[in-house]
Amino acid sequence: MFGREEKKVERKPQPPVAAPAAPAAPAARIETVIGPNAHFRGNLVSEGGIRIDGIFEGNIETTGNLVIGESAKVIADIRANNISISGAVKGNITGNRVEVLETGRVWGDLTVTSLLVSEGAYLRGQTTMHADIEPPLIEPPKAGPTPASAPSGPAAGTIVDVEPARPEEEI
Repeated sequence: MFGREEKKVERKPQPPVAAPAAPAAPAARIETVIGPNAHFRGNLVSEGGIRIDGIFEGNIETTGNLVIGESAKVIADIRANNISISGAVKGNITGNRVEVLETGRVWGDLTVTSLLVSEGAYLRGQTTMHADIEPPLIEPPKAGPTPASAPSGPAAGTIVDVEPARPEEEI
């Protein structure tokens, strides 16, 4: 048309492209979302991942992962596999791995196997780590040999009372 000839382009067959890999575990997928304009009160129980960007009050229990977004405000006791906190949480947290990111704020006790607290994060509460690690046995320092010709004054490193002695009262 209009004096131009169409060029025929020869297309070579492309090798088949592999389908994207499925997630390693179904718990890694986010199945439940509480959006930034939502306010939820109650018990949330799930076997999949949960993301909260709004306000939540109650209890959260999931075998999957929990992501608490930067705009989230959560007042709840939490039990989840892996927990990532960017927002505010007030309540006790039990999980395998807990991350409190730089914008995260936590008021409550943690029971974890692994804990990551980023610079700038806020954490107020007690942390208990479950692991089969025994504390090292530390032996008390051994007393060194006492030299026979030591001066009779105080030994090095001994605290000496330097307060002047009071005169004895007469009876």
